[in-house]
Amino acid sequence: MSQTLAALAVALPLASGWSIHTLWMRHRIDAARRDPLTGLWTREPFEDRARKSLTRGHQQAVYVVDLNGFKQINDTFGHAAGDAVLRATGQRFAAWADANGGVAGRLGGDEFTAITPAYGEQGTVTGNLLVKLHDLLDLLERPVEFDGQRIDVFASIGAARYWRSCGADLSALLRRADERMYEVKQEGGGFSIAPALGSASRLRTVNGRRAGRRGTTSGPGVAA
Repeated sequence: MSQTLAALAVALPLASGWSIHTLWMRHRIDAARRDPLTGLWTREPFEDRARKSLTRGHQQAVYVVDLNGFKQINDTFGHAAGDAVLRATGQRFAAWADANGGVAGRLGGDEFTAITPAYGEQGTVTGNLLVKLHDLLDLLERPVEFDGQRIDVFASIGAARYWRSCGADLSALLRRADERMYEVKQEGGGFSIAPALGSASRLRTVNGRRAGRRGTTSGPGVAA
């Protein structure tokens, strides 16, 4: 009995030490897979998580976000200010994705991505998704304060919807969202939802367009 107790007395601290070491290693690995400026997942770990999300059977939406006029921010206010805008954008985007049960990442530069649940009937633009996009655009376009200066921020967002029957993979969804982002960027910013893949009829697009410089969004859009 005394030998058993002695063995446990030696083993427990070792086991505890290994547990702490394992947790520390996991923390280091996670930190290495996150963008150091924004704290968001980098492309590869984001895509790993997004692909797992697509297998769960829920309706999903994939988003691609780009900041409008980001080069001008760097040129006017300096690269430290640009970093502050990217950091604030990443923090806001992460908070929005988390609140909507999703995950966010940084693709590089001033381009970001996310995936969240998007519930509604197939082939229609759901009110749920429109609310998400309105909220996201409003959140991202709040000014950033840096070194006593107020920096205006503007964004373009493309979204692509998914459900298991549509047959699209993550690469296709990101491409469709990116195409929509680029189109709405050319129009001055806002958001655009790609027509849903795999629907039997009446695929539709909704664009949120800017009225003036900040403006509001509006819909419905045009039939695809």
